[in-house]
Amino acid sequence: MSGAMPAGELDARYSSEGATATAWEEARDRVAAADVYLLSTVRPNGRPHVTPLLAVWLDDAIHFCTGPDEQKARNLAESPLCALVVASSAPDGLDVVIEGEAVRIADEARLRRLADAWVAKYGEEWRFDVRDGAFAHAAGTALVFEVAPAVVFAFGKGDEYSQTRWRPGAG
Repeated sequence: MSGAMPAGELDARYSSEGATATAWEEARDRVAAADVYLLSTVRPNGRPHVTPLLAVWLDDAIHFCTGPDEQKARNLAESPLCALVVASSAPDGLDVVIEGEAVRIADEARLRRLADAWVAKYGEEWRFDVRDGAFAHAAGTALVFEVAPAVVFAFGKGDEYSQTRWRPGAG
């Protein structure tokens, strides 16, 4: 997906009377600013797997990394479909869910841009080298994945509840 997101659709079934759709910019900014994300994948036997991780928003997509032998990497090798969640513990916050397909990034120029984005967001502790189509660090290798949104949901909470959906390919 590149460019503008189509207008969000408010689902009145799950929204307060008079609620308005969340603006895409608000949802996107919430995703970009989050510190921790929940990644949901499916194990080969069909059981769900959810894990917290760090991620960065760059070029209209969310990116995360994982060791090649970690459960999430093994799950994505079987099925790249996943969801990333940014949840607010505040009773008047905004929760955002991005569903899509995790695609491995191996292009070294893109990986260098992403490595710079990790440092900019999380600090020097999260500095990665780029080697052999992956992030490299003291603990080993980390594969990098991009999830371009196939569908995005925003759940507004507080005095006014709302559920907004975006389908990037639909606009």
